[in-house]
Amino acid sequence: MSKIILKGYILVPEIDLLAVKNELPSHIDHTRNEAGCLVFEVSQDQENTMRFNVYEEFSNKKAFSAHQERVSKSKWGEVTANVERHYEIKIDA
Repeated sequence: MSKIILKGYILVPEIDLLAVKNELPSHIDHTRNEAGCLVFEVSQDQENTMRFNVYEEFSNKKAFSAHQERVSKSKWGEVTANVERHYEIKIDA
């Protein structure tokens, strides 16, 4: 099966920044414990504190889809409702 890789960043409105930073450790922990999660990294950019760089690898499309579904119903989904997402998703065979 093909691995799914997501790479990019989110831009967080200043009004949501504290909530995003507070929820991020929990989001990372939950995601890394999901079935099929191979790599999950989110870090605040050194130069632009409103930008968070994102890199994810999931073992297959089913695992990636399950992650997306969980996130949409999670606290992370709530606190990031207003962020701008800039992602590139590729399938690595």
